[in-house]
Amino acid sequence: MPPFVIDLKKAEDPRDVVYRTVQALAEGCVVALPTETDYVVAASILNHRAVAILTELSSCEKDQPKLSLVVKSAEEALDWAPAMSSLGRRLARRCWPGPVAMLVNDNHPESLLHQLPHQTQTSIEFMGRLRLRSPTHRMLNESMRMLVGPVVLAEPCGDGVAVTIEDLLARAGSQISLAIDDGRTRYAQAESTISISEKDFQVVRAGVVSEDSLRRLSSVMVLFVCTGNTCRSPMAESLFRMLVSERLHCRPDELHQRGIITSSAGISAWGGGKASNGALEAMRNAGADLTGHESQPLTENLVRQADLIWTMTASHRAAIIAQFPEASDRVSMLSPDRIDVVDPIGGPVSVYRKCAEQIRGHLEGRIDTLGL
Repeated sequence: MPPFVIDLKKAEDPRDVVYRTVQALAEGCVVALPTETDYVVAASILNHRAVAILTELSSCEKDQPKLSLVVKSAEEALDWAPAMSSLGRRLARRCWPGPVAMLVNDNHPESLLHQLPHQTQTSIEFMGRLRLRSPTHRMLNESMRMLVGPVVLAEPCGDGVAVTIEDLLARAGSQISLAIDDGRTRYAQAESTISISEKDFQVVRAGVVSEDSLRRLSSVMVLFVCTGNTCRSPMAESLFRMLVSERLHCRPDELHQRGIITSSAGISAWGGGKASNGALEAMRNAGADLTGHESQPLTENLVRQADLIWTMTASHRAAIIAQFPEASDRVSMLSPDRIDVVDPIGGPVSVYRKCAEQIRGHLEGRIDTLGL
């Protein structure tokens, strides 16, 4: 029996299509769905028969899991790979949702993989590795929010990736109960697949995101936060760049080539403000230049991107954690001893210099923990 095809662009209410998709997956059907890169076949991981069908359809690469496990976020990925390296977590935060699949170790006793039936485990695991995806297409994302249990995906056998529903149905139509047609996929090429190790990654399948872009995304980002982003946090960023470049024997403007990115922001900052005159003078004396600095407010995107968030005071740290609790393990006071860096605003240059000296001392203690 041919699959029932729904043209998403002609649907009166896309929510009805989502409900129908969720119902089909929950009932153990195999559903064809669009992602931003290709069309895939999907099934609920809780239905053994549907998972078996996907396993037979899969055109997985050699020495890789037959199916991809869909996760909603980088945080959910840790349920399946609790021991994911800091590099893997960094890339997951920055690439997901998006056109990147990650091969990660699952050999942790608390991985949810071990709660699945053995037959299902063998379909989504190979040699202690899982392939995780977090596509951006709204149909899959909204369906997963309503569905009990995770979803697994397969790319059916064929030349290249299926970029239209017709491509997919020509390969696997007889096994599909429901197909959602949203026209040609956005990127019309494969997602990038990378294998994650402790400190590096390898591209195992080239796709939308280039290796150069992935290298940039894998950089360590250190974010400094104060109140207005005109004194303390820009001084801290500038001093940090000086100290790290000295250790790495490079210029501060070459740090991004060494995998280190810095930024600063303010909890109550206005965008586009200049560094205060006292901060400019203090940094000039230290051999740094803040004339090009422009203040920026702390945003959700900055918090999500940052690997380390160092705050000037305890109240800054508390405010960030209150607003972004998921970032709590990445937010610390700049002072290893949890001593506030007092705001020098309005004081003479000598107060700014003293503040800069305090910041430098805290940074020297912090940098030692980075393993540079």
